[in-house]
Amino acid sequence: KPQEKPKDSGKVMITKTFDFAGEEVKVTKEVDSNSKEAKSFLKQQEKLQSAAPASLPTVSGVKRPSGMSSLLGKIGAKKQKMSTLEKSKLDWENFKEEEGIVEELAIHNRGKDGYIERKAFLERVDHRQFEIERDIRLSRMKP
Repeated sequence: KPQEKPKDSGKVMITKTFDFAGEEVKVTKEVDSNSKEAKSFLKQQEKLQSAAPASLPTVSGVKRPSGMSSLLGKIGAKKQKMSTLEKSKLDWENFKEEEGIVEELAIHNRGKDGYIERKAFLERVDHRQFEIERDIRLSRMKP
């Protein structure tokens, strides 16, 4: 279940648990307390807290779920699944933070040697070439 840890700086720590290949993976993310994600997370926490006390029956004569089955139900609750792509992205982000190479990668990718820059350049060239060829085709159609 997600947990929160508020800080003084107006940030909220959101921890989510995912199931990946039979293993439990916890993802912790720090977001601004005014963001949509933080607000929806806080609402979800309020729902979980308000639903927990109401679920226990107080009227005598009502059959309560047995202790073992209720415990197993809580343990066996379905966790959100994580895809291989999401797991790879998470691992890459963690690696960049551990090695301290986030800024170095950002600087390198901004330069002319960066993969993204080269792809954007090739896409612009391809688009210009298409426009030139289109103009030629249209000029031939109209005598």
